[in-house]
Amino acid sequence: MQVLVTGGAGYIGSHTAKELAARGHSPVVVDNLSRGYRWAVKWGPLEEVDLGGRERLGAVFEKYSIDAVIHFAAFAYVGESMRSASEYFRNNVVCTLNLLDAMREHGVNKLVFSSTCATYGNPRRVPISENHPQDPVNPYGESKLIVERLLRWYGQVYGLQWTALRYFNAAGADPGGETGEAHSPETHLIPLAIAAAAGSIPALEVFGTDYETPDGTAVRDYIHVADLATAHIQALERPHREGTGRVYNLGTGHGYSVREVMAAVEKAAGRKVPFVESPRRAGDPPILVADAAKALGELGWKPQHSSLDTIVETAWRWHLARR
Repeated sequence: MQVLVTGGAGYIGSHTAKELAARGHSPVVVDNLSRGYRWAVKWGPLEEVDLGGRERLGAVFEKYSIDAVIHFAAFAYVGESMRSASEYFRNNVVCTLNLLDAMREHGVNKLVFSSTCATYGNPRRVPISENHPQDPVNPYGESKLIVERLLRWYGQVYGLQWTALRYFNAAGADPGGETGEAHSPETHLIPLAIAAAAGSIPALEVFGTDYETPDGTAVRDYIHVADLATAHIQALERPHREGTGRVYNLGTGHGYSVREVMAAVEKAAGRKVPFVESPRRAGDPPILVADAAKALGELGWKPQHSSLDTIVETAWRWHLARR
């Protein structure tokens, strides 16, 4: 398949483009490079296009014989969304509408959507299954939930075949060392803990040490980015009826606290992670852990690289090589 990968110059998008090429597909990356990197596009052409521009987006569909779309392009910082809700809804929702309409105009009816566990909000039960109530506590999660609802209606009205993958915490780096996590600004725990251990920043800021968790710090389910990439391909390749949609959680079913992640970084780096304690961030639930049995049962997806040690070791090697 010739697959349009929006946000393919970003973290998860670039890993997925590599996996697409490895499986014989042809990725075409669309990215405005506002948060992605030109160097991350290695497995197919790059079209430097913003999804807000309908005319230029349509030209990409006309230039390539697109069979399907994997949609990553979005703003994805919880804290930033609490300060800039308008930008998040405009970028994540309005630009997705533009993409859906461009697909419809050009006869493309297969989409895999990068969603998030943030659509669930504060968990009422753990682990979280796909039928857990969706009640986001930040604009980022709300914007992704709105898109999921759009997909359902586009499936019902226009016959769109769609799959929404609700990630838990993406982490780690390409085991082959070709791409990795490089955000600017960086807000994710593992690369920040690595930066603190490496001396690139003075200290890791730990947001909240008074959660009702075993050690007082927030607990998250970390999934290796290479395993996420594999899930996208499996979702893309699995046939389903026109006009139907599917939703899958992507996680391991095991959570790690901030302090446990710090300990894993110290093990990989052979040095301490300096840190300072700060108050909780608005919009951060205490525990997010996935029930991913549905993805295993229906897609045959099983994480291969998602032990915490493997995640941290691949991330450490990637960041060390870039220093």
